[in-house]
Amino acid sequence: MLSSFALEEAVELARAVAVEVAGPEAARTDREARWPEAALRALMNAGLGGLVLPRSVGGHGLGLRALAQVCETIAEQCASTALCFGMHQVAAAVLAAKATPAQRDTYLVPIAAGRHLTTLSLSEPGTGAQFWLPQTTLATLDGGYEVTGTKSFVTNGGHADSYVVSTVAADPDAPPGMFSAVVAPADTPGMRWVGDWSGVGMRGNSSRTLELDHVRLPADSLLGEQGDQIWYVFEVVAPYFLIAMAGTYLGVAASSLTLARDHLLAERHDHTGRVLAANSILQHRLGELYAYVERTRWLVYQAGWEADANSVDALPMLASAKAEVAACAVDVTNEAMTLAGGIAYRECSPLERNLRDARAAHVMAPTTDVLRVWAGRALLGLPLLGE
Repeated sequence: MLSSFALEEAVELARAVAVEVAGPEAARTDREARWPEAALRALMNAGLGGLVLPRSVGGHGLGLRALAQVCETIAEQCASTALCFGMHQVAAAVLAAKATPAQRDTYLVPIAAGRHLTTLSLSEPGTGAQFWLPQTTLATLDGGYEVTGTKSFVTNGGHADSYVVSTVAADPDAPPGMFSAVVAPADTPGMRWVGDWSGVGMRGNSSRTLELDHVRLPADSLLGEQGDQIWYVFEVVAPYFLIAMAGTYLGVAASSLTLARDHLLAERHDHTGRVLAANSILQHRLGELYAYVERTRWLVYQAGWEADANSVDALPMLASAKAEVAACAVDVTNEAMTLAGGIAYRECSPLERNLRDARAAHVMAPTTDVLRVWAGRALLGLPLLGE
């Protein structure tokens, strides 16, 4: 375990792993829909597992700006690896938010030491993009809890060591709309994985369906208090998830820009001997893409800064950052493919993979449309949820 380090060191460590481990395996990860185990283990071994955890448990105490940059750096080489790493960080932040002493020792210390990978299990088949409205039930039983339900699109599914699960509150007298959250170790009896992940893009993230059949958990599995799930969603999950995904898709956009530039510098027409980079129209179009990526990057970074400072502007900025990145990643990759021509359009080219990965940005909940509404409601002083 490394001693605590600063943002710049974290980014450089992430870059080394991304270039040396994740990047060389990116094509295989995509082609075989293979969970990027080697890259994730290398990130953990480099001391990055506890990136956002407090120093009191061995973490580095770095915030959302750092998470954005680290995910961006990884995604420039392999978007699937960045997504899996980002989801681990979000779940780690949830576990740390109101951790009991037992949860600290069981989860946070091993995460910070690089020995434990965690992830979120919030989405469900019947609630669509409204992942904050779980139907999974939580019942009190023999001094502990019993969980029953089905979770969908669980990133790192079947590979993580623990899962943060959202449920309906266990108290039978709880009012409608009260939800809770628990943590379930991967080896808990009654947890069953259904099917394999075969997405259009982000093919290495092992986003699988989890069936929870009367899963028995001890009392200390509850995160926070009964009914805290909505607090977790909007105070922890939303900011960490939005910035992690914004960083990830920013990395995809940056990768596509680099691939387009490198293509223009390397390719030349045989009949003239001139490199494509000498064409003023292509220069102009590359310059437009550069500006698009840079202004989006600074929106993402600023959102991280504002959130780290607990600014009142953080929420609309975080929502807008992820929405803007979604458009940027798709647009820049699409135009980069146009600049690179038929070479980029062939099957299994890096730009083809980037285009498929980028498209997931609009689909992953909260979707771009939902984020635009959240930003508008926040600016108007309205609650995020409601008509």
